[in-house]
Amino acid sequence: MRVLVDTSVWSLALRKGGPADHPKARQLARLLSEDQDLFLTGIILQEILQAFRAETTFRRVEKHLQPFPLLRLDRRGFVEAACIYRRSVSKGVAVSTVDCEIAATAIRNECLLLTADKDFERMARFCDLKLL
Repeated sequence: MRVLVDTSVWSLALRKGGPADHPKARQLARLLSEDQDLFLTGIILQEILQAFRAETTFRRVEKHLQPFPLLRLDRRGFVEAACIYRRSVSKGVAVSTVDCEIAATAIRNECLLLTADKDFERMARFCDLKLL
């Protein structure tokens, strides 16, 4: 199973003293223990890392995330992201450009998206995004 893990889930799992018992954090732990194919995007990696102020924590988390390949969009993927945005907005659903890019990346790379962000649930009604 190919899974793109969103920033929201990594944040739950990596938060010191935080909600590691959150269902999505437990789901990530299970996927890691099952040696599933887990992926990031460049923006997800950036969002995770920019949250850490301490250099040692930044470096430790960067090293921890090193094994997870980065998925990218090509031109058609960015067009798909724009279509997701347009469809969602036309249905009255506010979505961000970044979230549309993440959704398009999951779709184009045939990945399920593991997220704790409810915006993706709303977006999935208007595109081929599959949530885990």
